[in-house]
Amino acid sequence: MLRMRSVTKIYRTDVIETHALREVSLEVSAGEFVAIMGPSGSGKTTFLNVAGLLEPFDSGTYELDGADVSRLSDRTRARLRNEKIGFIFQSFNLIPDLNVYDNIDVPLRYRRMPAAQRHQRITIALELVGITSRMKHIPAQLSGGQQQRVAIARAIAGEPAFLLADEPTGNLDSATAGQVMDLLERINRMGTTVIMVTHDPELARRANRGVHLIDGQLSDAGSHSPPAASPDLGAAGARASPGL
Repeated sequence: MLRMRSVTKIYRTDVIETHALREVSLEVSAGEFVAIMGPSGSGKTTFLNVAGLLEPFDSGTYELDGADVSRLSDRTRARLRNEKIGFIFQSFNLIPDLNVYDNIDVPLRYRRMPAAQRHQRITIALELVGITSRMKHIPAQLSGGQQQRVAIARAIAGEPAFLLADEPTGNLDSATAGQVMDLLERINRMGTTVIMVTHDPELARRANRGVHLIDGQLSDAGSHSPPAASPDLGAAGARASPGL
């Protein structure tokens, strides 16, 4: 469960204050797929940064899985972020000098996870996103869709409770974007809560619920029908199309 109450975020300089979030209140239940919609500059990325414990907020309350985030030390917040939250970025944010396998391995190493356990998780994640055959390639040798698959594999290898996606299809063509959305839906059906920022209403309709963020203020956009149930999606069997 993610619960925000009247969360406000203000960016300040010597001469100006910018209210990026204005008393945002939102609850996301376990297993939901929520789309956050809004134009550029509406506060969507700031919302994800706060939700993902990457930035502090100025006022309000935020509970993540029952923990009051505002009361946690920086070290505890970092641990909670590493264990509970997976991130998918529009620009992929892969380490250019590391191959696919090692890119996925980096956040698991930060958790001091044993090598055998890391290998098992990486293997399962690679199988899930359908990119096992590219594990020794570096990002420059991959297409945009393949790089986003690697980013998704990196995010889910840690078995997060929450997956935060910031315009995950923004740098992809429409066909590839659809395949990435298929993959996010599969991951959601397997139990991971997904919160996705997008400016595309067609993509937002594929979520269970949509909310609008305009000038830092949140409003409910109503519920969508959930995607049709998929067949059994065990880690090895839930492969997306290898053409991506």
